[in-house]
Amino acid sequence: MQAGILAVAGILSRIIGLLYNSPMTAIIGDEGNGYYAFAYRAYTIVLLISSYSIPSAISKVVAGHLAGGEYKNAHRIFKGAMLYVIFVGGSASLLVFFFADKLLSLAGAATVLKFFAPTIFLSGILGVLRGYFQAHRTMAQTSVSQILEQILNALVSILLAIWLTGLMPFNIAGAEEATRRSVNGAIGGALGTGFGVLTGIIFMWAIYYLNKKTIKRRIEQDKHPEELSYQAIFKMILFVVTPFILSTCIYNINSFINATIFSSVMAAKEVSVSEIAVLMSAVEKSTKISNIPIALAAAMSAALIPGIAGDFAVKRLDLCRDKVAKAIRSTMFIAIPAAMGILALSKPVMLLLYPQRETLDLSANLLIIMAAGVVFYSLSTLSSAVLQGTGRVNSPVVNAAIALVLQTVVLDLVLFYTDFSTYAMAVAPLLFAFLMCLLNALSVRRHLEYRQEWDRTFFRPLLISIVMAALAFGTYHGFYFLLKMNLPALIIAVLVGALVYFVLVVKFKVVSEAEIKWLPHSKQLTELVGKIGAKRERKNKHGHGQGHEHEHGQEQEQKQAKDQKESAASGDKNDFEFDFLDEE
Repeated sequence: MQAGILAVAGILSRIIGLLYNSPMTAIIGDEGNGYYAFAYRAYTIVLLISSYSIPSAISKVVAGHLAGGEYKNAHRIFKGAMLYVIFVGGSASLLVFFFADKLLSLAGAATVLKFFAPTIFLSGILGVLRGYFQAHRTMAQTSVSQILEQILNALVSILLAIWLTGLMPFNIAGAEEATRRSVNGAIGGALGTGFGVLTGIIFMWAIYYLNKKTIKRRIEQDKHPEELSYQAIFKMILFVVTPFILSTCIYNINSFINATIFSSVMAAKEVSVSEIAVLMSAVEKSTKISNIPIALAAAMSAALIPGIAGDFAVKRLDLCRDKVAKAIRSTMFIAIPAAMGILALSKPVMLLLYPQRETLDLSANLLIIMAAGVVFYSLSTLSSAVLQGTGRVNSPVVNAAIALVLQTVVLDLVLFYTDFSTYAMAVAPLLFAFLMCLLNALSVRRHLEYRQEWDRTFFRPLLISIVMAALAFGTYHGFYFLLKMNLPALIIAVLVGALVYFVLVVKFKVVSEAEIKWLPHSKQLTELVGKIGAKRERKNKHGHGQGHEHEHGQEQEQKQAKDQKESAASGDKNDFEFDFLDEE
């Protein structure tokens, strides 16, 4: 349920980001979007090192103490983490501002990066607040703050881009006026990101203040004799956060490394700076679209870590494995059809969101390659969270390092020895995600003695998604032939694909009614499944197969009820009595 809340917020945030990026690109052009993309990737890496991993790490540490009723120590860890990110985030912000030219070779991108510097400091504070609430197994606060952050980001970015492109262009030596105006617009996007993060901080502090009485009461009632010193807390944070940082950094640094290598090789091939930025814009457009369904895996991972960490701490391995299986199935239930849908409708989607003719075909072709990465990135993100939550924090680091080296070798070979340089920017991340997925799966199998179920988790959804994608593709082209309009044809195709997928999922028993009941707010969904399956059930009413399925469903429901009771025994006491957002 908490993963569902966070997933909805994550997907909404990315959709908002995608939708606002379309008018932003129209305002600042492909060149400005390219400079923004280069700067954003460098900013992301610094953010990863300084504060991005803080929510997951703090969530894991605090959740472990809450499981033992140590509310006083949990809150001291929260305060220690806040001091940690103020120092680290502040230092990182200053380094980025003064050494942006060393991080990026393109002068326009380096200028934009300087305006990302304050956001690095603010993001650490927001990360600690989010991690503290996530440790209490409630994702509503993080979810609402994410949506508010993205809305403000979108509004301020667009307004500042319009305003700044109309001002005197930023002075960049040797650059043409059009390039300088593109940089101005990209600066507006960088400042908008900072305003969004600041909005998230204000919201999260308001939630913390509203719950201060509850927090204080629980601290006063805590009779645990051992009180952690701040020295021990800083040491704990350092030892827990560092592997998270290494894992997340290596896991994400490939995009920065790829962009750096790409710009260097293109410059060596005597491609102009503005053309390099345009090509990078095409890559960034495809990446933004393919990242939307991956938000589900990221949300599932954030929600999974506290629960798995708590269960693993008290040696409830069966419950751990059950949560992993449900998380993977839920993620694949979305990721596989999303990947096939992107594959089938790449050009119509690109035409709707980014109609710039110069990069339309290239962006659509890159998106087709990136579609498979949706599944691999989703799985690898989820498996990394499982390993981190069960104490194997070094495994994702090693796996990511191996994958990074191999994908970088492939990237260099394609860039230097083929004429498909830009397509290497899609192939290399795909290889990285596949290797991470494979290596993490082997680590989870060894560590948790976990055996993956393949048929209903992967094979059936894949076959159904292929049928769905074919029908969506045919529907789009049929209606486009009749209407000669992209948007109506695309909407109809998506609706047909979604309906076909849901019906086939029920018909071929990819999910049972018992599993659907596990989902939050699933009453209407269960009723719909019942109606779709009614005809099949009447036909097989007296058959052995139905009796076995019914019996299996009852066993599943009983097992899930037992698991929920066990989870509640350790989790309910950690839920906040919210004055503003009542989770109970």
